[in-house]
Parts: sequence; structure tokens; C-alpha cells
Amino acid sequence: MTNETERRKHPRIPVRWPITIITKKGTVEGESRNITVAGIFVHCLEELHKDEDYQMIIKIPEKESLLVKGRVVWSNFDSMDLNASYVGMGFCFIKISDEDRSVLGDVISRYANLSDRPSVSQPESVSKS
Repeated sequence: MTNETERRKHPRIPVRWPITIITKKGTVEGESRNITVAGIFVHCLEELHKDEDYQMIIKIPEKESLLVKGRVVWSNFDSMDLNASYVGMGFCFIKISDEDRSVLGDVISRYANLSDRPSVSQPESVSKS
């Protein structure tokens, strides 16, 4: 039996970056829990529609924010306690510029190679907007 990590096509890193999702009704604020160059898991308290596309702003510490379009491919809102830290949705990126994909790939590679780093979060000095 193959474990989940071995089945993944792209390296995935645990991160807690601020995410803004742009909807027809306004914005939804959330926080990433993990990311690859192909998609992201976003923890938030507002469920969005599965199979719908949304513009997303990903705020990477010490980098320019990335603007991507993502599609909700799964949600665990129905099966989780809404206060749990892993309630949210998985998005696949359906539109991301080559430059932004390169930036994201570089950041993921850098953190994936730091085996002693348990989690990547936004530094305090950057988190104040």
C-alpha cells in the first residue's frame, strides 16, 4: 500500500500564510495549512461551493503576494468540528502566472529542504499590515 506522501506529484509543505479569497459577495479571510505548486489547503470558517472558481491572494512572508485562481475540489466542513484547526477546503490552482508558479516553487523547495523546520509561518514583523 502506498502512503499519501508517495502518491503526491508535487512536494507539499505545511505553512500558515494569510489567504484572501475573492467571492461575488466579498472576501473571505483564511489561512493556509499546506501548499504545493498545484494547490492549497485553506483553513477558514466560511464554506465555499465545491467545483467553483475563486481568485485568491496568497501572502507569502517576505515576498510579493501571489494572485491565483483556484477551484474548490474538496471540503471537510460536513465532517469536522468547525472549531478544529483543519476545517477548510482544498483548492487546485487553475490559473497562476509562470512567474508566480516559479516563486512558489522556489519557496516550497527551500522549505522542503529544511528538514528540521516543523512549520513555516509568517514572521511577526511581516504579519502587521
